[in-house]
Amino acid sequence: MLGLNKADLRLFLIVIAMLVFAPILLNPFPDTSGMAQFNAGYPDLMQKLVIFGIFAIGFNILFGLTGYLSFGHAAFLGIGSYTGVWMMKLLTMNVIPALIASVVVAGAVSLLIGYVSLRRSGIYFSILTLAFAQMFYSLAYSVLTPITGGESGLSLSTDDPRIFGVQATDGGNIPVPTVFGLDMSHAVTLDFGAWSFTISTGYYFAAIIMALAFYLAVRIFRSPFGLMLRAVKSNQNRMNYTGLNPRPYTLAAFVISGMYAGLAGGLMVAMDPLAGAERMLWTASGEVVLMTILGGAGTLIGPILGAGLIKYLESIVSTINDSVVHGWFAPLPDWLENTLVTVLHPFIGKGWHLTLGLVFVLVVCFLPGGIVEGGKKLGNLFRRKRSNGDAPTPGTGSTTAEQPGE
Repeated sequence: MLGLNKADLRLFLIVIAMLVFAPILLNPFPDTSGMAQFNAGYPDLMQKLVIFGIFAIGFNILFGLTGYLSFGHAAFLGIGSYTGVWMMKLLTMNVIPALIASVVVAGAVSLLIGYVSLRRSGIYFSILTLAFAQMFYSLAYSVLTPITGGESGLSLSTDDPRIFGVQATDGGNIPVPTVFGLDMSHAVTLDFGAWSFTISTGYYFAAIIMALAFYLAVRIFRSPFGLMLRAVKSNQNRMNYTGLNPRPYTLAAFVISGMYAGLAGGLMVAMDPLAGAERMLWTASGEVVLMTILGGAGTLIGPILGAGLIKYLESIVSTINDSVVHGWFAPLPDWLENTLVTVLHPFIGKGWHLTLGLVFVLVVCFLPGGIVEGGKKLGNLFRRKRSNGDAPTPGTGSTTAEQPGE
């Protein structure tokens, strides 16, 4: 079905179910509960999870399949954002043309950068991509200021020469991004007892795009092209000896990965029509590397899980302060309450990066394959326990001899 085998189809359906029911799954605690602090089912965060999931899926096509580690993919994210805003300024507030232009322009730039960078491999390739990204970041603040808006960033205004659509609403405001006439910022809140679930047009549009992006990634992974990329990662010298030139394959993977990043950048401005050079900063490139490694490089769903974990920590743990922690431990004796708050203080609020660093260290040390490897180990553990529970007990008359260690 859909050209996928049973395992991939099951995984694809799981991803779709996660996207459809995200407003419910990410709001497990009642709004009146003290644990509501950890709910993540609001539109802004859900959109962020989906957009960076797309970014990580694309990066995984390059890094996970070929082993080429790029430290400059944020450049394509920023280029996609700038292109999307310009399409809204010049053409229409419909986000579809903006997304198409973001993908095309990011693909063209990635073709140029990839053609130069892929002349080298290993750490030299990584440094080249980092250098290109920093050059674009610096240009956005200097020479390209008329295009990028410089430090103020690029945004919409009522003076934009929009060909299709109005420059301003009847109230004198800037028009909002739309998709087929639907306001991207429109949201409906559904109340069920103590729970509130927000259904957002922008989120579900981004979720549809992510489902399509994930499906395309699955097809790439299972295609002969994907096998060639794995061969590049496995032994590039052996490919050269057989007469196969790996550069066209790695360049194609680099361009596809850059187009995914451009799509993510275009979706960012579809939700909030503002673009800034900070999206090209090297830390943004490092973030997508962390997402892919945390989730599981070379796996299909790993980058999505890694992106979700990092953005969850950024949005939830960073909002927790000492007063919230005091509320958690209020029933305890004062000395124990203050001790626990003191211990947790460096890991919350502005110190959420310390929590992320600790999680990353634990994953790398104990789960080199990322979150996906942890899930596989848990699955194997449960299967082993179930098989042990089904094993014949002594005296049942079984003729099967038990093997040592089983």
